[in-house]
Amino acid sequence: MLTTTEATATMRVLLVEDEERLADNLARGLRQASHAVDIAPRLADARQKLELERYDAVILDVNMPDGSGFGLAAEIRKRSIPVPILMLTARDTVEDRVAGLDSGADDYLVKPFAFEELLARLRALQRRAPDTRPPVLTITDLTIDPSTRKVNRAGLPVELTTTEYSLLEYLARHTGEVCGRAAISAAVWDENYDPFSNIIDVYVSRLRRKVDLPGRIPLIHTIRGAGYSLDPNRGARPG
Repeated sequence: MLTTTEATATMRVLLVEDEERLADNLARGLRQASHAVDIAPRLADARQKLELERYDAVILDVNMPDGSGFGLAAEIRKRSIPVPILMLTARDTVEDRVAGLDSGADDYLVKPFAFEELLARLRALQRRAPDTRPPVLTITDLTIDPSTRKVNRAGLPVELTTTEYSLLEYLARHTGEVCGRAAISAAVWDENYDPFSNIIDVYVSRLRRKVDLPGRIPLIHTIRGAGYSLDPNRGARPG
């Protein structure tokens, strides 16, 4: 089981880094810490991903093959994309740090660095980020608190893993709608998601066992050929 501290630290991160080995190592470590990570080896890739996805943080290298990370940070701020930026660079002069912060970065980490420090800085950025989510989601007797990631059903706590919670919150934010596999995978998993796997089915089954208690209204339903729905008004479906 996750502790509260571990659960609240989950983030979807865009890692903008052209050094393949470093990017793979950082992504592996971040995923082991329960974060979802997309990698952009070029600034052009990063711009495209920022158009398509919402990220909780951007880890941005300064020296990229198609330009400067300073420029991308400035673009993000000019476009008012509300995402914290952690700049990674081998440049360690005061002038470089000032340039990074002035371009729009929220924090600055000089290579080489300890991975634990990177995690700590991400946690600090998350704490500082404005939270525009509603304080509590309520569907009949199910309550979900996004600020603490605590879930209760009929007054009883529901213990969820990080991914289970993310899936439940996504379904809850689309109550009554049919959520397709592609939309779920984009919101809950990162770019390593295998579209041919049954991982979504596995997690939905786990959620049902934890959320749909005996004697309570079934909330999580399989819509065959279409996806899944969290809907208290829909009759229980098999699957």
